[in-house]
Amino acid sequence: MSRKTLIKNATVVLPDETIVTSVLLDGPRISAVDAARTTVVDETIDATGLHLLPGVIDDQVHFREPGLTHKEDLSTASRACAKGGVTTFLEMPNTKPETISVERLAQKLELASRKSIVNYGFYIGATPDNITELQAASRTPGIKIFIGSSTGDLLVDEQAALERIFAETTLPITAHCEDESTVRANAAALAGTENVRDHSRIRDERAAIVATRRAIDLAHRHQHRFHVLHVSTAAELPVLADHRNRITAEACPHHLFFNVDDYDRLGTRIQMNPSIKTAHDNQQLWRALLADTIQVIATDHAPHTLEEKDRPYPNSPSGLPAVENSLALLLNQVNLGNCSLQHVAHWMSDAPARVWGIVGKGRIAAGYDADFTVVDMKRRETITNAQAGSRAGWTPYDGKEVAGWPIGTIVRGRRVMWDGDIVTPAQGRPVRFSEAL
Repeated sequence: MSRKTLIKNATVVLPDETIVTSVLLDGPRISAVDAARTTVVDETIDATGLHLLPGVIDDQVHFREPGLTHKEDLSTASRACAKGGVTTFLEMPNTKPETISVERLAQKLELASRKSIVNYGFYIGATPDNITELQAASRTPGIKIFIGSSTGDLLVDEQAALERIFAETTLPITAHCEDESTVRANAAALAGTENVRDHSRIRDERAAIVATRRAIDLAHRHQHRFHVLHVSTAAELPVLADHRNRITAEACPHHLFFNVDDYDRLGTRIQMNPSIKTAHDNQQLWRALLADTIQVIATDHAPHTLEEKDRPYPNSPSGLPAVENSLALLLNQVNLGNCSLQHVAHWMSDAPARVWGIVGKGRIAAGYDADFTVVDMKRRETITNAQAGSRAGWTPYDGKEVAGWPIGTIVRGRRVMWDGDIVTPAQGRPVRFSEAL
């Protein structure tokens, strides 16, 4: 017999309402919402005064294994996920070696089966000449293209190669959209700079909008599902608004909460690709989320050690750790009155599940997987480097006070994190995919 759990007296966040009720779990699935509190179960979790959200799905992370495990690995990263309320991650292919074949995809899935304490999936990366592998791939959310901002085999900026990928594959496609020729021209004009603020001049608004327009044009002409990663500029939003049910997009916390004025305080620690933009861009990205022009919030968690990040520009790498703090930052926005818990559940759970066709996840409903994030909306905490679960051991949000905090993470019906402690051995499972949207 499967193990039954009752989460009682929770304030449950549903798509259209928030109700105080109890949720019954039968093994790894939700058996009933609004279950009787007297139901006979193996475990009862009293969630009085706490909110129950569908488990957070982070659809854009870089967990560095294999090849760069001094920065992060699947074990440390999945623990950071659990501490931050993330129950599922989708990881990018730019590891060493790169995930550009069915064989390497299978190797990553096997590795995660031994190391991850939360659920997982892995993209397959496109190269100019691996179309056969892209056509054969399964057990993956989709194809990742680096249209700029990559090195080695993963850079795909030749038009003929892009046309073929969009025309001859069926998996959903996602891309890092920065125009390589624009970035190179800007870098040449600013050659010799040691000012990190120039990073936002090199990877400027034009680099983003040119590549985003190019990719969306490909998606429309070839009638292909396409997801725009880490939108960073207001200039991209009019293009995204004409999505015709084929185009979706996401924003990242660093593009919502940081801008070029923060370089003086944080320097290379907020050096990102795409780069941090202006306060106006921050404001417009928030408006786009509220208008559903952008559907998803994901972290682009890309950790480096502090020693690496604190190198003088331009020898400093782009990327920062974020998976542990993203939910708390959004809960704080709820308490500030800038969005609702329904917004957060949509952006961080339901929308990524719909975009990638993740089976059984993203909502609290009978028959869905029993993945939950338990939060205390009254709890105030200060984010610090000392709390970091990521191997990187730091956060750009060090010293940030927030109201609203994840205090429990439940994966497949079992508590994995409770009040900051990891309480259950590894039990993550690969997510299953159906047709997106």
